[in-house]
Amino acid sequence: MDVDLTNASWRKSSHSGPNGGQCIEVADGFAAVTPVRDSKDPSGPALLFSSIAWQSFVTAVRTGEFDTR
Repeated sequence: MDVDLTNASWRKSSHSGPNGGQCIEVADGFAAVTPVRDSKDPSGPALLFSSIAWQSFVTAVRTGEFDTR
């Protein structure tokens, strides 16, 4: 799938600290996909996830599915 991200508006998680680190950015406003990129490499490649897959991932994170404690 080819998606034009030239004018994408990227945002970081509200949980990202001001010191950088290992953050991702997500671009909203795309009907079928959710673009995701490394915040430290904004001109690098973006991964495209189906909107359903991305929402499933976010839900799993919020409900602690990946917690190791």
